[in-house]
Amino acid sequence: MAAHGMFAATDLEPQFVDRGIKLSSVQVWRLVTQTPERLSLRVLSALCDIFECTPAELIATRAENAAPRKTSTADAEVVDLATSVRPKRARIRPE
Repeated sequence: MAAHGMFAATDLEPQFVDRGIKLSSVQVWRLVTQTPERLSLRVLSALCDIFECTPAELIATRAENAAPRKTSTADAEVVDLATSVRPKRARIRPE
């Protein structure tokens, strides 16, 4: 933002309005100060247009290897849920 002469979140609001996107000042502030969990394609394309960049320049990605899933061991006890853990049948008694 600073490279484009914008130093406050409020400087970004009119840029969105010019591109037909209406965001509240709180939404723009959150977009500038926090990492958004979701971002619409319209807002992303507007940001790319405003800053004359690609989405790859705006969104930092990092690939990580997932930890392997733990498997059961041969020593683990197998429990048959069909026979060992059954709830007691409910009885309804007239009053």
